Amino acid sequence: MSEFTALDHLHMAQALRLAERGAWTTRPNPMVGCVIAHGQEIVGEGWHQRAGGPHAEVFALRQAGARARGATAYVTLEPCAHHGRTPPCALALIEAGVARVVAAMADPFPQVNGGGFVLLREAGIDVRHGLMAAQARELNHGFLSRIERGRPWLRLKYGMSLDGRTAMADGESKWITGPAARADVQRWRARAGAILTGAGTVAADDPSLTVRLEGEAGEFLPPLRVVLDAHLRTLGHAKVREGQAPTLYLHAEGVAPPTLADAEFAAVPAHGGRLDLEAVLSLLAARGINEVQVEAGAGLGGALWRAGRVDELLLYQAPQLLGDTARPLLAGLGIARMADAVHLDLCDVRQVGADLRLLLRPRG
Repeated sequence: MSEFTALDHLHMAQALRLAERGAWTTRPNPMVGCVIAHGQEIVGEGWHQRAGGPHAEVFALRQAGARARGATAYVTLEPCAHHGRTPPCALALIEAGVARVVAAMADPFPQVNGGGFVLLREAGIDVRHGLMAAQARELNHGFLSRIERGRPWLRLKYGMSLDGRTAMADGESKWITGPAARADVQRWRARAGAILTGAGTVAADDPSLTVRLEGEAGEFLPPLRVVLDAHLRTLGHAKVREGQAPTLYLHAEGVAPPTLADAEFAAVPAHGGRLDLEAVLSLLAARGINEVQVEAGAGLGGALWRAGRVDELLLYQAPQLLGDTARPLLAGLGIARMADAVHLDLCDVRQVGADLRLLLRPRG
């Protein structure tokens, strides 16, 4: 028999929905939601809205007031136990007199990592965790990737034709997908900590890589624009430095960057003229980047795939054919036999305007 009731599932599902409201504003912190309830009655709700601000539990406790005493608090992540930019949430729950805490999962962040549960139990609170843990992990896969693997969650985004082509042979690609798909991409950009591209894409398209949410309400933090340019040959293509979003050029060691008011520069090791992708991802993780969205050509996408660093593919497929001379999705995979075919799991598919949006992940 499960230790969690149907009512527990109901309240945790609501806490997860609340947590997701912070998808565009909480980074580098995780998204967290909290529900405080007496049986079926919810007396307080909250979610972490932005880094440096109050945590989800604080908002929920403020709403609950004195009714928090004797209640159950449902949180999507273990309450923090350390003094950071805000006081420990575990202590706030203790002081409010909650009787029970149900958490979806433990927090692997080193300064928490079970410490919140210890504080709560030492105060006599009934603590359970593991309810809807898979959903909680999915919500914060970027944060968890950075903490547990030391690198961000990496998503490749492509617009492609029905025959899997991303551009014509000469590089022309505007526009394969329709306006609804292009608008949808902006929402994925808004949740990314960084948008990564290569020198080839900058030279060919001169992209701005900004988030444009015309007609949509909602605050967001502009993601970092990251350009991999070993020899800094694309500085003349300046759209990637326009606007309020920050820009970072990653270049090879030994290359002297200029001083620009609208960009940062950092050196990473290079091998054979190509930047070390593992070093790139480690650098971004050290900057607190949870999710990276790659918007680049087949060369960089293929290199990341061969390095085993792609966590998911976000594909917008248009109902058109570009032919066998057009550019492929990923270059250099070197697949010659059916036995070597790459298998993916289809996580989500939906129609966006005239196009299909596919979300896939490498199997295993």
